[in-house]
Amino acid sequence: MAKLKELLEKQTPQKLFLCFWMYAVLGWCYEVFLEVVVYRWGFHNRGEMFGPYCPIYGVGALLFLLCFGRLMKKKDVKWLNIVKPLLIFLGCMAVATAVELAATYILEYTKGSWPWQTYARYKYNFQARIALNTSVRFGLGGLLFMYIVQPIYDRLLSKPKKKTLNIIALTVLVIVLTDFILTKATGYTPKLA
Repeated sequence: MAKLKELLEKQTPQKLFLCFWMYAVLGWCYEVFLEVVVYRWGFHNRGEMFGPYCPIYGVGALLFLLCFGRLMKKKDVKWLNIVKPLLIFLGCMAVATAVELAATYILEYTKGSWPWQTYARYKYNFQARIALNTSVRFGLGGLLFMYIVQPIYDRLLSKPKKKTLNIIALTVLVIVLTDFILTKATGYTPKLA
């Protein structure tokens, strides 16, 4: 009970909620960058709703924090500091690949297919659901996330007062819920490249 009170005092639920949506937006930006700049397929909304977010990236980010947050905080063991980047890389690679694989099965069951069936063209893939190439990118992205992006994000979230943080979280919640309702009401389905 004391831990729950401490989490609520630090506004951890609000911060995790905002973290989820920030990484969902960054994931959408990454997907669009790949689609438009790298593959030159042209722009398509890579999310499942009108807004610019891919929630699977939010799930991955929260799992990275859950799985590797304590490891990142350990600074007093010299040998661990040397191998930590490799452990984070391999761990993020495994976690994100597992999330992506699970997402394909969930999306196939609920929608009939999954958006990234292009993995069939990758040399090392499993049922076009996951691929070695993307798994390596997940590991590299996890390193970037854990060592650079998340520390910046933590500093940013430590600045607002509690009331301001609550207002920001509530605003994001209203935006996402409105988007979800509009998406469902209109039957919107994004076109994929």
